This record gives sequence, C-alpha cells and structure tokens, in this order.
Amino acid sequence: MFGCFNRKFKIREREPPPDVRNAFFRYTGKANQMNADQLFRYLVEVQGEEECTIKDAEQIIQNVASRRHHLIRRLNHSLELDDFFFYLFQDDLNGAIKSQVHHDMTAPLQHYFIYTGHNSYLTGNQLSSDCSEIPIVKALERGVRGIELDLWPNSGKDNIHVLHGRTLTTPVPLLKCLKAIRDHAFFKSPYPVIITLEDHLTPDLQAKVAEMVIQIFGEMLYYPQSECLDEFPSPEELKNRIILSTKPPKEYLESKNQRDTSPVGKDSFREDLLKKEKSEIGAEDHDTDERSDSDQDDEDGDTSTSNDQQSSQPEAPKYKSLIAVHAGKAKHGLKRALREESNKVSRLSLSEQEVVRAAEYYGTDLVRFTQKNILRVYPKGTRVTSSNFKPMTGWMHGAQMVAFNMQGYGKSLWMMHGMFRSNGSCGYVKKPQFLMDKGPNNEVFDPKVKLPVKQTLQVRVYMGDGWRLDFSHTHFDAYSPPDFYTKLYLVGVPADSRKKKTRILEDDWCPVWDEEFNFPLTVPELALLRTEVREYDMSEKDDFGGQTCLPVSELRTGIRSVPLYDKKGHKMKSVRLLMRFQFL
Repeated sequence: MFGCFNRKFKIREREPPPDVRNAFFRYTGKANQMNADQLFRYLVEVQGEEECTIKDAEQIIQNVASRRHHLIRRLNHSLELDDFFFYLFQDDLNGAIKSQVHHDMTAPLQHYFIYTGHNSYLTGNQLSSDCSEIPIVKALERGVRGIELDLWPNSGKDNIHVLHGRTLTTPVPLLKCLKAIRDHAFFKSPYPVIITLEDHLTPDLQAKVAEMVIQIFGEMLYYPQSECLDEFPSPEELKNRIILSTKPPKEYLESKNQRDTSPVGKDSFREDLLKKEKSEIGAEDHDTDERSDSDQDDEDGDTSTSNDQQSSQPEAPKYKSLIAVHAGKAKHGLKRALREESNKVSRLSLSEQEVVRAAEYYGTDLVRFTQKNILRVYPKGTRVTSSNFKPMTGWMHGAQMVAFNMQGYGKSLWMMHGMFRSNGSCGYVKKPQFLMDKGPNNEVFDPKVKLPVKQTLQVRVYMGDGWRLDFSHTHFDAYSPPDFYTKLYLVGVPADSRKKKTRILEDDWCPVWDEEFNFPLTVPELALLRTEVREYDMSEKDDFGGQTCLPVSELRTGIRSVPLYDKKGHKMKSVRLLMRFQFL
C-alpha cells in the first residue's frame, strides 16, 4: 500500500532521446563539448537553417549558458549534451515555425487570408451575454485584424449602441468600442484593421458615426478618394490604418441597383429559375436570400426605421465616403453574384451553410470571385453558444474573411489559431498562388479535383515534458502518474485529411514515445497539423493534456520544440513536445 502511495510522486528526470544523443556526438566527433562551429553545422545540415551564421550559433550558446548556468561562470563557449538537449526544448530559440513576417505584403488585400472575428463585442453566448469592448481588445492583442460591430440606435434614438440585435445581450456604447480599437489596433501587428459594420441606423445616426470615427481615428482612418475602389490596396500600403466595411446607405444602394438592373435582366433571371434542367440549382440560388442568421441585415440593407421614414430623410454622404470596402449581397441569386463582372471591387458575406452549398454547385466560381473580391463567411445563427464551424471549406475556395466567435473555444477555433500562427502571427496570410492563378481558358483551382501527392510530411513525436510543473500531482490521477498519448490530425483538402495516434505510456510524467508518422499531401499549402495530448482514463473520458495547431507550409525541418496550449488557446507555461519534421 505504501509503495502505491510513493509511486504517484515518483518523477523520472527527462533524458535526451537516442536521435538527440546521436546528433550531438556525431557533430562533436564523440567529444563531450559542442562548440559554435559544430552547432552551426548542425543547424544548417540537420535543422535546415541555411541563413544561420556562426554568430547565431554563438548567441544560442550564450543564451543557454545564461539560462542554465547563470550562477556559474562558464570558462569555455560550448554546450554539453544536457545543454544541447535543453536548447532543443526552448521554443523561443528552436521553435517549429518562424516568428517573423516573411510573406510578400505588397499584393492587394484579396490575396490574403485575414484573421477575422464575428460579433467581436460579445463576452459569451449570442443571446444573453454582455457586450463589451474587452473581447475586442483581447482579439486585437491576439492579432485579429477583422472586427465586427453591430450598430443600433439607443432607446432615445440619439446615440449609437453596439449589441446583438433582437436578443437579450446588454449594449455597450459605440464610443467605447472605437476607442478600444484605436488604442489596441496595432499592439500585435502593424497591418490594417478592418471594421465590418452591421448597420441598423437612421441617416442622422450614420452621420454621427462618421463624426465619431473621424474624430477618434483621425489619420489612422483610410478611405478612398473615389466612390468605390477599382482595386484593393495592399496590407503594406495600409500599415497602421483602420478601414470601414459595410453596405452603402440604403437610398444610395437602391438608386444604384435601379440604374444597374434592367427589366430584361430580371426577366431573364426568372426564366433561368424556371428552366427545368436547372431547377435544383435555381432552388439553391433562391435559398441564399432566406437567411436564418443574425448577419442577415448586414447584407439586406435593413435599418431600424420604416421605408417611409427612410425615404423622407437624406442619405449621409460623409458616412458613405468613409466606407473603403463596400459590402454587397446576392440579391438575384448566388450564381449571378459570383459570376457578374464589375470594374469595382466589393465584399460579399455568406453564412457557413451558403458556402458549403456554393462549394457544391459553384466551387470554381467561388475561387474566381475571390481572385478580385473579398468573401466573408460567418457562423450560422443557430450557434447560440458561440461555437464555430470548420474553416477549411472557406479557405479552400479562397474566402479571405472566415469570421469566428473568438470568445468561444473548440477544435475549429484551434484550427483558426493554427492558420494565423503563419507569417509571424501578423493577421494576414498570403493565399497560395494557385488560388489566384487563371489558366489560358480562364480555368481556376478546383478543390473537388483530386491531385497527385506533392510531398509527404514525416513527423516523429519524441517526447513531452512540463505537466509536472503546470499541474498538481493528482490532477490526472489521484493514485498514480498520468498515462499520456498524443493524437495527430492532418487537416486540409479531403484527400489529405487523416489522423494518427501514439501508444499510451503508463505512469510517466515525462513520456518518451519516439514514434514516426507519414502524411502524404496533395495540397500542402493549405494543410494544418493539429496535435493533442490526452491522458488515458479507463473509467471516464480521457483528460485533456494540451493542444496546438501548426501550418504545414510554415514548419521548420529538424528537431523542434512545440509548446502546447490550453482549451481556450492560451499557451501553457511549461508543457512542450519535442518533435521532428521532415518533408520527403
């Protein structure tokens, strides 16, 4: 009995796995010290860090010495085996992905996936939680570049509140939200913040919004000189700028539609819907206007006033001129909206169900549309708990703004976090070039077409450590050390998606699995590697031990430190995996 109680506190010290030990002695010539020149050769030949210099290797040695031996004066500039092993586990010195911006940031905005929030002001669920500027601040500090605000008149009709309309959510003044955006917009990233406005205001309140944003943002606010942009500027051009995106005021929108839409066009659309051979697709088109979701008014042009009141009031010209990215709607069906050519660029918003439907019937049209315009995808209205959907369908078809409830958590949000760890976590990820290319006959990438394997990602999961520091000894099991295992999920186009799992290691706070897995990839540019550690429980659901998600296209080859995150996406203080990545 006493042996059993002693067993639960027995913690084995971590030791280098065989590959680490072999690499150390191979580059030291079996000596016990690794100097800067030998470390430099290891970094270039094993880790693939071709841009590395001798000075970089010397700096690593100094960093390790200061962290491990700060009380001991080192007489030589070298690493012992334990120092080398320590270095490999430091994610700031030996991380799995680059921490700097390295994509071309000079292309127009539609060339990028943009880190985007949905109902950014909500602190919890979609029906009864508080509205606050705090979730906006948290999102911006995580690197989110797309903030959504729903604008409604206050009870006195003389000011503007931000809230989720027709629900029990408590409002927050627009002024608070705008000031929070101004003060935190560029804390994490210098690249532009896009504020999408769901506008339910009268023209006089729209004019008041214009005054507010000009006063609060000043020169930070970007708006075009012309009425509507012919092409979007680049993130580089828009550094430290704030952009407004919404529908134009209603009268302007209606008059524009009257000019642009002829009776012949309407009749031909109706005839198209009635054609027998297109009845199914026509029905799918018609369904796109039957929104069950909270974002419906964003595209429908609804305001809080009646049509009679609206028509008696002039539009707000200054407000209209501040809208840099004009939002539109699939008024005559999705197919027509995706296929219509225009000299101007715009943003179209679709619900998650509509994008799935569009991917089924008009997949290449979606891709072609996003080569010039911006597509925003938002959660369906039934996600009242602020859950999220799988983002990959949107990304595969070029959707730039896949909007998520950032205050929630779950596997879909982990994938979103993973995608935007790319490019130095700056909130803008350059889309793969194949999503922007057109062939000689105007053909574009078709996500439905299965492609040959382009490369194979080989992953070796060596070991994990840090749970003993971040958790109590009885957190996972009251009477014995934890039984950890690791699950690997490859998320990407359907042909690439698969999952693997290590064996369960019993009674070990520092598990060494040393197992290897291969993932053949047809579209590695869109693939994400999601990793989750679980603790096996025979009688109940397995306990959560940490997770991360990494963009495959950004992985650095070699033996790398991979920090894990909790369920809400916060980085754990000490828990890391040691893994090796190779492309075959």
